[in-house]
Amino acid sequence: MSFVIVEQVEEQGGLKIKKLKSYMRGRVDIKNVRMELRHWTIFGLLDPDFVTNIKIATVFGNLGHEAIMVLKNDDVYSLGSNSAGCLGVESLTSSLTPMKVDALCNKGIKGFSYGAGPHVVAYTDDGLLYAWGHNGFCQLGLGNSCQTVVPSLVSGSLNGKKVIQVACGSHHTMALTSDGDIYAWGQNSSGQVGCGSTANQPTPRRVSAVIGNCKIVGIACGQTSSFAISETGEVYAWGYNGNGQLGIGNTVNQYNPTKVMIPSAFITKLVCGTAHTLALSDDGVLYSWGANSYGQLGTGHKSNISSPTRVASDIGRIIDIAATHYGHISACETHTKVYMWGQCRGQAIVTPVETNFKTMDDIFACYSTPSVTWKPIEAKHFDELGIVDALKLAFDDPKTSDIQFNVEGKMIHAHKAILRIRSEHFRCMFQGKWEENNESVLTVDESVRFPVFRSFLHYLYTDKIDLPPEDAVDLLKLANYYCETKLRCQCETLIKQSITIENAAKLYSSAIQYNAKDLEEFTFQYMLHHLTAVIKSESFAELDGDLIKHLMVELADQNAFNFYSHDFKMERKISIGLIYAVNI
Repeated sequence: MSFVIVEQVEEQGGLKIKKLKSYMRGRVDIKNVRMELRHWTIFGLLDPDFVTNIKIATVFGNLGHEAIMVLKNDDVYSLGSNSAGCLGVESLTSSLTPMKVDALCNKGIKGFSYGAGPHVVAYTDDGLLYAWGHNGFCQLGLGNSCQTVVPSLVSGSLNGKKVIQVACGSHHTMALTSDGDIYAWGQNSSGQVGCGSTANQPTPRRVSAVIGNCKIVGIACGQTSSFAISETGEVYAWGYNGNGQLGIGNTVNQYNPTKVMIPSAFITKLVCGTAHTLALSDDGVLYSWGANSYGQLGTGHKSNISSPTRVASDIGRIIDIAATHYGHISACETHTKVYMWGQCRGQAIVTPVETNFKTMDDIFACYSTPSVTWKPIEAKHFDELGIVDALKLAFDDPKTSDIQFNVEGKMIHAHKAILRIRSEHFRCMFQGKWEENNESVLTVDESVRFPVFRSFLHYLYTDKIDLPPEDAVDLLKLANYYCETKLRCQCETLIKQSITIENAAKLYSSAIQYNAKDLEEFTFQYMLHHLTAVIKSESFAELDGDLIKHLMVELADQNAFNFYSHDFKMERKISIGLIYAVNI
């Protein structure tokens, strides 16, 4: 670990940009603040006081030499080499320290995307879209091909529309509106704009062919390809297909959206590398297709694949995926691990490799070529007074504890003071006239299992759940009993990540029992997407009649039985099965 001395000065408005400061390279420690951006070397010279105010940060550029940051006060700053004026500071000036982007300040910037020129687009909380940087292919959507160094409002067909997501290929741009419509513009040499031709598109144009009647909920871009996910979990692709990256079983370019066939899968997320694609289903199943010269598909070989293929089936349920059109690296997360494969610092890794990283952001900072963010990241700040680590060590420590919990004949050591601070229930117990306040050993109800109660107490010390997803329902019960709202939310998130055909009905029942509305809606939607399979599951057979009646009403409200109108026998079978279950 080395130390660096940097001369820094102070800018108007109180922003500290330059002054003499020493810090450890790779990680900033000052005033008990850790810079969570420490893996990104481009931020290495930032003053820690500045870092603590960062809300959103994006690293981009062909070499990863540019960055844009949104602060908590809604100011926007950028730094780096400023290729093609991509920093948005009204000049081509480069800088190692932040420069204010006046055109974006106080606009409520919510997210960014970037191309290879680079060109940059940003959208606001109000759904407005700004663009700047390289524009040789009209990728800014401003009606011309002139490079623009000042963020400019993109209008035209987007007037009156609210943009909720943006995605950029190398030289084309897509925007998704709150209406579920896609607008695209820029380079169109391979049909990536989706307008049925190969002429460049200078302004936003709605992608209407094939998907015109679909509500789109997600978009993504490869280098010269485009993708959309519908609200029904279907995937559509268009543009360049020389490596099979569209996933349609051939290598023919598509000038209009074409449906990608992924049998029995409801896709919830899709990301693109330069010429490969990853898709994640609501079951946590990962599919990949396209170019594979670096093993970026994770198939164990380097042969291209032109149809969706399931991969990484041996690492458990996958909850998130990542890639960027700048490179050939892939990453995913399970509940407990982070994996990477593909082009990792020049090496070709053909199967997912478990890492010690906590987030996929760290993988792209350390192993991607170039080191760019796959999505805007948030700077997280931690108190490093030592109290967090001290609490972790104190949990279940017999040397310092003053209260023990007897669960299934096993002891868990805790501290009344910490429990009083962390829990309203224990505050009443250990400060009032409860008889438990005078006890040194408390016996927990025999219906509670040891690992679940231990996880509950561990959470009070660490704010983290150290329990597998399948046990989260029991922990949710405890959180409900002890009125721990934050823990309830974390349990619901954990449960969502563990849902399967076999346990969906049981989780739905638990959600209703514990009044977990978000979880109830999530499990209901999952069952709606997999209705036939869920009805055949054992957990569905165990539901009581009243709950099935409630479920039938909810399904009817969603026109669920109309999903099977093409197969009258199947619809009749489901209806009879539900009625039979209710009568039982």
